Amino acid sequence: MSMQVVVAGVGAIPFRKPDAGDSYVRMGAEAIALCLLDAGLSYDAIQQAYAGYVYGDSCAGQRVVYQAGMTAIPIFNVNNNCATGSTALFLARQAVASGAVECALAVGFEQMRPGAIGNVFTDRESPFDLFDQEAGRLAGHTELPIAIRYFGGAGLAHMRQYGTRLETFASIRAKASRHAEHNPMAIFRRPLSVEDVMASPMLWDGVMTRLMACPPTCGAAASILCSPAFAHRHGLDMSVVISAQVMTTDPAIDPATRDMRDVVGAGMARMAARQVYDQTGIDPRDIDVIELHDCFAHNELITYEALGLCGPGDAERLVSDNDNTYGGAVVVNPSGGLLSKGHPLGATGLAQCAELTAQLRGIAGARQVEGARLALQHNLGLGGACVVTLFEKVS
Repeated sequence: MSMQVVVAGVGAIPFRKPDAGDSYVRMGAEAIALCLLDAGLSYDAIQQAYAGYVYGDSCAGQRVVYQAGMTAIPIFNVNNNCATGSTALFLARQAVASGAVECALAVGFEQMRPGAIGNVFTDRESPFDLFDQEAGRLAGHTELPIAIRYFGGAGLAHMRQYGTRLETFASIRAKASRHAEHNPMAIFRRPLSVEDVMASPMLWDGVMTRLMACPPTCGAAASILCSPAFAHRHGLDMSVVISAQVMTTDPAIDPATRDMRDVVGAGMARMAARQVYDQTGIDPRDIDVIELHDCFAHNELITYEALGLCGPGDAERLVSDNDNTYGGAVVVNPSGGLLSKGHPLGATGLAQCAELTAQLRGIAGARQVEGARLALQHNLGLGGACVVTLFEKVS
């Protein structure tokens, strides 16, 4: 197993609607400043920086990081779709764990536009061409926006195989709203009932309502990772470490058995989670708190099974037994998740890191998961990439 890496500092700003967000430069710089303050470090302690964003020009990472300082260090621009933030975190952790550096910064930011996300470059082959072919074959409804078709199709596959009810996805959304009520960083904080979610406009008849989908938002978050020796020398908080982290991309799957859950990354998540558990000897039942990629309520449900929180087909029972919230087996998305915070693509994974670090430090306030010692992060990007990270409280 690789060396544990210390999460020395985290910083995140409240997410905002696309028409109310600040510029990516100011958002990213603010997240870095908050992260440095949290760690108790000055910028000149940073030896490498990884900047994640999807919608921006080349070297936007330098434009953001230069606001904190210009010390000639390597700055890497990272783009891995919705898994961009956790990919930046993965690269920073890898640099520290390998001994290449002792202290690295990961920052993610996104200045989003209103409306459904889509391709920017329409004069060339899309990275989603192969996925579109599969989605067309498996789910149809090519008139629907791409993300609704993909994730709605994945939820529909679960409904058809196991009889999962639409109300179960509505229950996941309602749970997210109850958690977000206590999160000042979330954009939607009004508690919703299952009935509220079911009554929202139908995006795909019988499959998805509007409130089951996360909106695009603007935001930024950052994390400083370092070696235990560096943390000790500088008197930093060493209470939270990354014990294991795995990144996967799409595996080859037999077309005869492939369904939309594979298209949206359930297989990637299953492989990554299994490797994390194998590396650490941790059983998924030992985990106290999880931040997972709930871009749609449907993806949260299928991810319960992919992460091994329950067996195949048992996700609906996990929801109905309230084993995904306070008082249950594990608290999933105490932040309110993407469904309540929105999804600024480059920032999402690092905001998850900030939430779980707060939980393990015991400073999450009304959202605190009592006695949390093990935390799991799942961040997914179509195209594709999945990062699963195990955080541990060690003191």
